[in-house]
Amino acid sequence: MAIKEELKVFAEKMDKSIHSVGVEFAAVRAGRANAGVLDRISVDYYGAPTPINQIAAISSPDAHQLLISPWDASALKGIEKAIQESDLGINPQNDGRAIRLTFPQLTEERRKELVKQIHKYSENGKVAVRNIRREAMDAIKKLEKDSAITEDDRKDLEKDLQKLTDDKIKEIDVLLAAKEKELMAV
Repeated sequence: MAIKEELKVFAEKMDKSIHSVGVEFAAVRAGRANAGVLDRISVDYYGAPTPINQIAAISSPDAHQLLISPWDASALKGIEKAIQESDLGINPQNDGRAIRLTFPQLTEERRKELVKQIHKYSENGKVAVRNIRREAMDAIKKLEKDSAITEDDRKDLEKDLQKLTDDKIKEIDVLLAAKEKELMAV
């Protein structure tokens, strides 16, 4: 049945939404140095916005530090400026050859703020999944209206779609619980 293939397309869209939530979670720093926090920061490199990880090596000498070593020394100032202008909240230390980012321990208050932030990200992901479900429901109803499927087929497909949606929302909840646990660990 062609509609089963259609459901796979909607499932893939839902998976992309979940992946997007995971990427947003990775960008939230949990007190430990994580190169993922730099993924959203772009540097003006020869007139083009370029992600930091494409113009520099990023390493973690210890649990609370990131070392950014650009391959082109002329990019150093641009990287430093981009980090300062970002919402990272960390002041870069430039030694002329590399940039060090020192991540302070998170306070209880900051941890709670970050938990609120990841809840917002997860809710946005759930809304995206529900919007995809609505789009799929409309497609199913259109097929029934066009007499491509029967009413019983529509009901079965809607049930399958609802189960798929519930499963994807549970996946987001699992990601949320893991990130929340990571953030609240002292």
